[in-house]
Amino acid sequence: MDVLVMIAQMLLGLSILIVLHELGHYLAARAFGIKVEKFYLFFDAWGFKLFSIKYKDCEYGIGWLPLGGYVKIAGMIDESMDTEALEQPIQPWEFRAKPAWQRLIVMLAGVTVNVILGIFIFWMLTFKYGETYVPNDQLRYGISPGIVGQQIGLQAGDKVIAINGKPLERFDDLRSSDVLMGNSTLTVMRNGEEKQVAVPANILNAVSDYGIDEFVAPRIKSKIGEVNKGGLADKAGLKEGDEILAVNGKEAIYSDQMKPL
Repeated sequence: MDVLVMIAQMLLGLSILIVLHELGHYLAARAFGIKVEKFYLFFDAWGFKLFSIKYKDCEYGIGWLPLGGYVKIAGMIDESMDTEALEQPIQPWEFRAKPAWQRLIVMLAGVTVNVILGIFIFWMLTFKYGETYVPNDQLRYGISPGIVGQQIGLQAGDKVIAINGKPLERFDDLRSSDVLMGNSTLTVMRNGEEKQVAVPANILNAVSDYGIDEFVAPRIKSKIGEVNKGGLADKAGLKEGDEILAVNGKEAIYSDQMKPL
């Protein structure tokens, strides 16, 4: 049953995309006075259709084959235009009678509608869910540099406040292509003092080898996550959310301090 629902959803989604695409062609053709002979959701293969109605010289309908849809524009030379129609004199309301710039707009109208739809969907999703990012000023404990970050001089607990003199507002910008392409300068706050750390031109190769987290990651406290009931952690008395202060007497307040232990 779930498979059938997924198939139905997929067909519905594709149908909406295709109908809007064909609607772009339809509206552009109408705007230039070109006759539209058919506008169909799904294909009416072999002449079979579920529904049709004629309005202002155009047949609107729903075919039986759910593989998209189509618009038939008078005078558009394609597989739907028979030999007899090609031999007829060109009429002013036909596609082929229009100037090249109008024909181009009609041809591109479908793609244009799809692009506008994509932008609209992206805008609506952003409006509803917002853009997810980590504000740099919320990194209370600074950063945790990996192997690559340590090699260029970053230290655990550093707070990066600027890139090339521009204040850093989003942590993600620290791992952006602008920084990873190299030849950037990071301004970090370390023990109450500003320090300059140069990002070399070859850092992208190192990041590709080790991974982005081995360049820099947010520094977080060591905390116990989920504890399985009856497991070793549960028997030891650990609880979800417990903060780790030390392991075998060695300080392990932050996750980067746990790595070498």
